[in-house]
Amino acid sequence: MIDEIQVQNLALIRDASLQPGDGLTVITGETGAGKTALLSALKLLMGARASTDLVRDGESALVVSGRFVPRSSAPGDELVAVRRVGADGRSRATIDGTMASMRELAERVAPSVDLCGQFEHQQLMRTATHVEMLDAWAGEPVQVALGEYRAAFQRAAEAADELARVQAASELSTAKLDEARFDLRRIDEVAPVEGEYEQLKHDLEIAEHAEALASSVALAHEALSSDGGALDGLNAAAAALESAGAVDSQLADLAASLREAGFVLEDVSASARNYRDGIEFDPEELVRQQERFQLLTGLLRSYGPRMEDVFARRDSAAETVSLVDDSAERMKAAQRALAEAEEALAKAADALDAARDDAAPAFAREVTAVMAKLEMEGAELVCNSDRLDRASWTAAGPSAFEFRYRPAADMQARPLARIASGGEVSRVMLACKVVLGAHDDVDTLVFDEVDAGVGGTTAHALSDVIANLARTHQVIVVTHLAQVAVRGDVHYVVKRNGSETDLARVEGEDREREIARMLSGTATETSLAHARELLAQ
Repeated sequence: MIDEIQVQNLALIRDASLQPGDGLTVITGETGAGKTALLSALKLLMGARASTDLVRDGESALVVSGRFVPRSSAPGDELVAVRRVGADGRSRATIDGTMASMRELAERVAPSVDLCGQFEHQQLMRTATHVEMLDAWAGEPVQVALGEYRAAFQRAAEAADELARVQAASELSTAKLDEARFDLRRIDEVAPVEGEYEQLKHDLEIAEHAEALASSVALAHEALSSDGGALDGLNAAAAALESAGAVDSQLADLAASLREAGFVLEDVSASARNYRDGIEFDPEELVRQQERFQLLTGLLRSYGPRMEDVFARRDSAAETVSLVDDSAERMKAAQRALAEAEEALAKAADALDAARDDAAPAFAREVTAVMAKLEMEGAELVCNSDRLDRASWTAAGPSAFEFRYRPAADMQARPLARIASGGEVSRVMLACKVVLGAHDDVDTLVFDEVDAGVGGTTAHALSDVIANLARTHQVIVVTHLAQVAVRGDVHYVVKRNGSETDLARVEGEDREREIARMLSGTATETSLAHARELLAQ
């Protein structure tokens, strides 16, 4: 859950800090004061795309920092994320002091926070999200069936691709087939071996410069080991220092160093001698190596630039020839594999639809029950599923799944987008979140404008539902309803002060005055009395 968020230079906010409680935290303020800027800050920490428009005018960058603590974790188990967005459009992030990508923010921060605002209300209008919500609620039975379906769907797609490949190969033009046969024959005649080209290139360098190499190492051996050579001089110097070392131990140390150097020179001398003795010049072998190297170089010119490319072309040509030569058998095998994959997919599709059909009515009943608490008595959420043609199946499933809304028992259930008002959509979304909340791993739920179009007794019902949700989750609500605001365990007020937005936690009389303002627009004796009454209740 969110332990603290700090915001600098974001929109109208110069410097603000939000420390929500474990239960319900409410954020209130007049329209245009900048409440949505706080939600923008949270989205940035969740890995959302940044806009330079968010950077406060005249500042070089905005910075948002957040400390997140798992709700059921041990003390000290926390994550600190920082997002910096420059006025030049460059964005940087860190997690626990280490540089991080936006993807890492999305993977590590976003899963713990569920942000429900106007965008999410719009998402409820997209039927593609409906089945995702059902699957999340249904849990293991559907997730297992979905995993098996997706695996079968992938295998069927691979089998179809293989059949298409075999068919395409069997229909190759004579020219392409002849080319593949020629390439295969030419490469196999040379029969290159992995690593052979590189080794041969090295050996030729040695063979072609054998005389010069032998002369050089012979000269080096002579300079080191001949009478009066380097080793004789070094040994003489070491002996002289050893004699003087009897008087001054420092000279004895120098003598020891020379003796150690002598061992190195002796090794070098011996290696040079062995290298000289090992050089053999065989004209016939040199010609054979040169001819072999030319053959390999010819393959590189045709199929290179690397020997790996030559081997790849050989494999490709062999596969093409094999596909054509064995086309009848391969075609039968590919068709048989596709038929088996499609049969397995059909069974997996039936199992997935069955699991969803079992879960959907219970999910709809639970959402409908919450809707009734939100003064939507008689309204109903209906889950509708229609099997699609095989060509329309996707990785999400074989059926079109959709939530539909029935305003009253005697009315037909229709798509949400066609029949529900904005206020109804907000309450349906809240009802879905409440039901999902009992089955998800999200620590924090954030609601923005969930009270759109709500008033009267519905406002009290809405506050009850949100307060109950805060018993199992950390809940942050941006609200215009006093009935919701009074239920908060923590209350923040956003105020516009000229060109800046201030965020302050209110308690006691300050909170009473804010509730009174929400009730009547100003803090009068009557509205203050009403505010105290609501807070007491």
